[in-house]
Parts: sequence; C-alpha cells; structure tokens
Amino acid sequence: MNSFHIAPKAVYLHIPFCTNKCHYCDFNSYVLKGQPVREYLDALEREMEQTVKQLPPDGIETIFVGGGTPTVLLPDQMEHFLRLVRTYFFHGDARDEQIEFSMEANPGTTDIDKLHAMKAGGVNRISFGVQSFDPMLLAEIGRIHNVDDVYRSIENARTAGFNNLSIDLMFGLPKQTIAMMQQTLDAALKLDLQHYSIYGLKVEENTLFHTLFQKNQLALPDEDDEVQMYLSIMERLQAAGYSQYEISNFAKPGYESRHNSMYWRNQSYYGLGAGAHGYMLRQRHSNVKAIQPYIDATKLGLPILDGHEVSREEAMEDFMMVGLRMLKGVTNQDFSSQFDVTMESVFGEILEKLTQKKLLTAFDGGYRLSEHGILLGNEVFAEFIGIFA
Repeated sequence: MNSFHIAPKAVYLHIPFCTNKCHYCDFNSYVLKGQPVREYLDALEREMEQTVKQLPPDGIETIFVGGGTPTVLLPDQMEHFLRLVRTYFFHGDARDEQIEFSMEANPGTTDIDKLHAMKAGGVNRISFGVQSFDPMLLAEIGRIHNVDDVYRSIENARTAGFNNLSIDLMFGLPKQTIAMMQQTLDAALKLDLQHYSIYGLKVEENTLFHTLFQKNQLALPDEDDEVQMYLSIMERLQAAGYSQYEISNFAKPGYESRHNSMYWRNQSYYGLGAGAHGYMLRQRHSNVKAIQPYIDATKLGLPILDGHEVSREEAMEDFMMVGLRMLKGVTNQDFSSQFDVTMESVFGEILEKLTQKKLLTAFDGGYRLSEHGILLGNEVFAEFIGIFA
C-alpha cells in the first residue's frame, strides 16, 4: 500500500513553554511564568483523542517531544503528560519497548526526580540543548544554563538509566572563534555520548539576533571561519567514531535518530500541540500557535490553523530536498515506491547538472551529496524547489 494512505508511524508533540526566550530562537515558545500549563495539557489530550479517532495509529515507531522546553514541566505534570501519550499512542504490548521515545531537555531543568518520571513514562532518549561549553557564548546567545548544569544533567540522566543521550551544539555564533569551537568539541567528545547534533546559526526573523543583525550589531564569524568550523566538526566527530548520517547529525552505530529520519525520508507523522505541524494522508497542517487560542480551539474540534493537500509534484520535490540531507542519499527504489516513476524521469536535467558541478555523486540506484556538496547543501536543495510551477 502507498505510504501516503496509511497511518503515520511517528508522533511529534509540542510543549511550548520555556524559562526564557533565547536570542536566536524563532520556535513557537512562550516564557513559562503565568502560563496555564495544566489547561494546556488538558487541551493536548483533547487533540490526541480527536486525532486518533480521525486516524487511528497502527504501529507507532517513534515519538518526539519538542518545544519550547518540555522539561520545564513539574514532575507531576510530566507524569500526567506521559500517561496521556501512553494512552493514545502506545500499543499496550511488547512493541512499546521498541518505540524510540525522545524528549528535548534544557540543562538545569532535569533534576533526578523529573528524569525518573520521564524514564517511568517511557522516554528512552534525551536531547539536551547545550549549544556551547563556553560560558561567555552561552550568555551571548541568551541561554540560562551554565556548563556545570550540562555535566550535572548528563550525570543525572545516566543515573536514572538513560543510555541514549544526545546534545545540540551550534557554530557560527556571535564572537565565536575557531578555537572556541574546538574547545567546545573537546568538552563534548569527553562526554562520550551516543549522538551529537551540530547546527550552524541561522539568523531568523522575529528574533533578537535578527533585530541586532538589521542594525549591524551582530558580530558573526566570517564565512571562511564558519566553513572551517564545520570541516573541523565533521573531521573530529568521524575520527572519534561517529558516523555523519545527516548534514548536521552524528551518531555511534545504531544510535541514529529514527524519528528525524522519518522526516528526512518524507514519511508522514502526527503533529500535536500549539503551533505543531503534521503530515498525514498527504495533507500538511499547522496548528493554532498562541496558548489560549489553542486551548479554546480544542474545545470546538481539531485546533488546525491552516492546511493543504500536498500534490504529487510537491511531494516529489520534498522527497528530494529532505532526502538529500541524509549522507546515504536517495534511491530510485524509495522514490518509485512512493511515485511509481524514477528520479531521472522527473528530475533528470537537475540531477545531471548537479552531478556535473560535483555537488551530487551518483551511485548504483541513487544520488548522494558529494564532499563538496555537503558544504553547499542549501544550493543543492534549492534546485528542486518550484520546478513544476
């Protein structure tokens, strides 16, 4: 059966509360103080109930809780939230142990009691938003944790029984030097974690950094230094035994993010919570963003703000753009299983052009980014946007 006509195997849940708003963040998040957290969780339950009634799950494989900072929930709120997730998305049998259940966390918001509540609730993978091991840079980007919080959080997570841990790091930050990035990598690799996500800073609209950038007050590294940071990241992580399986992600064997791989393989997923996006039955939708309007909307039906049917042509473009983020590339076998045609019959001219420019490498049955193409990924992806317009 075509994968677009079956229930999603992945679930994304959004907890939109944070202790503060970081200077670079454009995610749908709100400072926690004064927010109706319990009412929000009740609304989330209403959305879960209505969603699974409309499209019952059939074999969930991955669950991801993002934000915001989900770990700002108090232990009793966390227990309640995870009980809801198990009620609506777990199988109730041995398959539950096979679900990859990830939760984002901020160092400093994960005491041992909360971590035990997470473990008991089924969470088995934690992604900590560390960003840097440089105290000056942490302050510069608006993070409220310190380096000691990182070590304490990792130690607590291991004590609570977690053995699948990831941290997010950033490069290209204001005032960041290559030496600073190397020192952060030194500290990160000493933790010997299962997974690292390392992202280049993007200055997004509606952030403090964008305001400063517009005023020419954001001291970003020059482009050559940023490239050197990325090259060093790739070299050092690979030398330490981590496979770069996606442009920004590195893992020990068997610890690749299965949930994010669902996105990169253009698979469908449930998206629940304020501002969450979902992709089901070739329909993309986004939810109401603001907290109280989202709560109110769930009392009337599904809290969908807007949505559209994804055309076959748009789905093909999406397949190429997200699939090429993975370093193993895209294959005709996967493409034809979704669209009943080969990639060359649709994108032959573009694939030939990118291969000649040495941005893509052809292999038996597919294409992947070349070493040069990894550095120019956005240029590659842009080639597949809007070609059917």
